[in-house]
Amino acid sequence: MAIQTTGSLANTLNNYNAKEWTEGVRVNAESELKFSDSPMPGVTNEEAKMSFGDLLSKSLSEVNGLQVEANTAIEKLVSGKSKNIEETMIAVEKADIAFKAMNQIRKKVIDAYTEIMRMQV
Repeated sequence: MAIQTTGSLANTLNNYNAKEWTEGVRVNAESELKFSDSPMPGVTNEEAKMSFGDLLSKSLSEVNGLQVEANTAIEKLVSGKSKNIEETMIAVEKADIAFKAMNQIRKKVIDAYTEIMRMQV
């Protein structure tokens, strides 16, 4: 149905009852939508229940583990125990990316802290 004048637009809008229309499209979220128990994709329930300090500590230990793996791979390559330079480079790059990400997170946390300290109470 084409609307050609403002008068016909007003008539068209008056013919629609918004309350009836919204009742017709109401969705019962609990019955029709399926939500996982996890708050975010890729996050386990254990991680969701962790405190911020525990999560930060776990992340730091994972970054440290990647650094140790990279150092071990470099030592094996230098000592001649391993001839696979590709695996060594991959381990070093993983450790480098994890360390850079950790530094960025550290910077954001410090920025948030300083912003909170500047707020007046």
